[in-house]
Amino acid sequence: MRLHLGRSSALVAAAAIVAAVPAAVAPAAHAEETAPELTVSTLPSAAPKPGEVYDRTVTVTNNGTAPAEGVAFRIRLTRGLDFPEQVEGCVYSTVGDQVRQALCELDAVVEPGGTLTTPVRFKALPHALMEAVEYGTSATGEAPGEGFSDSYRRLTLEADSSADLVAVGEYTEALAGDGQSVTATLRNDGPGWIQNQVSDDLPGLLVTIPPGATATKVPEDCSPFHIDGPSGPPVPGKPRYVCWPEDGTLDVGEEHLYTFTLKFAETAEDTKGEVKASSVYDITPAYDKNLANNTDFIRIDFPSDYEPEPTPTPSASASASPTPGDGGNEHEGQAAGGTGTTPTATPTATAEAPAGNLASTGSDGTPLLAGAAAAAAALGGLLVLAVRRRRTANS
Repeated sequence: MRLHLGRSSALVAAAAIVAAVPAAVAPAAHAEETAPELTVSTLPSAAPKPGEVYDRTVTVTNNGTAPAEGVAFRIRLTRGLDFPEQVEGCVYSTVGDQVRQALCELDAVVEPGGTLTTPVRFKALPHALMEAVEYGTSATGEAPGEGFSDSYRRLTLEADSSADLVAVGEYTEALAGDGQSVTATLRNDGPGWIQNQVSDDLPGLLVTIPPGATATKVPEDCSPFHIDGPSGPPVPGKPRYVCWPEDGTLDVGEEHLYTFTLKFAETAEDTKGEVKASSVYDITPAYDKNLANNTDFIRIDFPSDYEPEPTPTPSASASASPTPGDGGNEHEGQAAGGTGTTPTATPTATAEAPAGNLASTGSDGTPLLAGAAAAAAALGGLLVLAVRRRRTANS
């Protein structure tokens, strides 16, 4: 049997009066449309420890002019959270980027001005850290779509845990020629997974090219690092780069390898460049409590028998044989009284990309299912537009 909540006697009387008036007396042109208008209260924030259960209730209120007959209430959890148990009347599934979902049918009629309460319960898993919870319904009580409103809300929270960003360099001997490859690695040793839900300060790896070397090939998911942030597409020849995961996510134990191709100067000696795990803006994340493994090096040793690839020297222009009818000039193209020199082309400078914005990954206006896509779009946009310089730093 359905439960009718919050119906007043005044509304009952008003409904009876309206029902008693003949249709001819109240023309359809002046009839007011009626519809439910549901809102959902906000959940209080929290920082649960791994293993703890968050157990709160929210209130659904009907501010409209018609009853909501049945309410489809949905909860979505990021991958560090889960439902402590399954409840009758709810359908559970995993959608999108490892997002856990419960869609529950609340068998109730919420009259205009009426309310109902429903629990929101979830537990923090061992790898919980940067999390988000979506909860609510649509304004009419049907299943909600994407995006947020007064009836479907989002709570971001950070579990009482940490994650350990690790930088790994490479120690190698220099090889003759232009094809020396070196690899820098970014890894998350946990215990928490990483996906920034509130800003574009994504986990990143800063790579400083060793002195005496030039980067001739750069990974696609790296950008030159200029002053305090990414500054454009992955062009070669820059002294410093920042690299980050395409979707801005690092699961526990996940690592990303970034391989650069280097060319050495003829006078190069043993050298090294720094590799640093941080963020794309070189701001150490607050969740990283172990800084001892955030820095490593790319070390290049030059063996005693190393012979660098010789740099080609320009050769003198060969003289062309006189062409019949050229007036006996010694060099092709030299007119009487002319110099006979060939114009030299001026190299075209590579322009820096203009300043732009790195899109927020999973900010409060972004649904959970779109979080990874937003981060990927941020990186894709960076290859066309440069990222703005971040001028604020965490204390």
